[in-house]
Amino acid sequence: MTDRPVIKLENVTKVYSLPTDDVIALDNINLEVKKGEFLAIMGTSGSGKSTLLNQIGCLDVPTSGNLYIDGRSVRDLNDNELTDLRRDKIGYIFQNFNLIPLLDLCENVEYPLILKYKKRDDTGRPKKLLEMVGLDETRVWHKPNEISGGQRQRVAIARALVNDPAILLCDEPTGNLDSRTSVQIMDMITDLHKEGRTIVMVTHEPDIANYAEKTIVMGDGKIISEGRGFS
Repeated sequence: MTDRPVIKLENVTKVYSLPTDDVIALDNINLEVKKGEFLAIMGTSGSGKSTLLNQIGCLDVPTSGNLYIDGRSVRDLNDNELTDLRRDKIGYIFQNFNLIPLLDLCENVEYPLILKYKKRDDTGRPKKLLEMVGLDETRVWHKPNEISGGQRQRVAIARALVNDPAILLCDEPTGNLDSRTSVQIMDMITDLHKEGRTIVMVTHEPDIANYAEKTIVMGDGKIISEGRGFS
């Protein structure tokens, strides 16, 4: 890990305008995540943790303030550059997997490569990644609804890795899994961190947060505490 932040938020505020009132989802957030760091974000429902992750993932833009990814201000990027940044620098693991039902497992993992190169993969990388996360050749041609939740999360991890991103964002990656499968998934995420990837994870489970090096706790759109690990 180096001292240079790969993710930096300066006075980031996010306001959603509703017919009845404005909702401040993030309130003047300042945060740095160093290259190679593993950060957990905790908080109750509505605390702003998922909104913060969406900002870091460039799925939304701040109402005010600045977000820097690998030293680049997202405000300086046009739509195509933002798309390229999300595709090439950031891998996203969702709680609900977000796999495409009509595609088999290998095609789901291959899909980001098709978006990037505008052609089918000829390197074998999707299949190799599926094998790496524990899905052998007998399963890679199945559809998502034909496998368990834990296996679907393994596919989601393989898909997040297919473009070899430096940053991995995990939104409640064990939220729909049993305890045994959760440990297996977190062991895999820990191994990816050991390989040098920067990981930012949202979770409401203290035992899952303890896998991280650093934890922040959100409340009312603000960071209300931070520390090493969670206790």
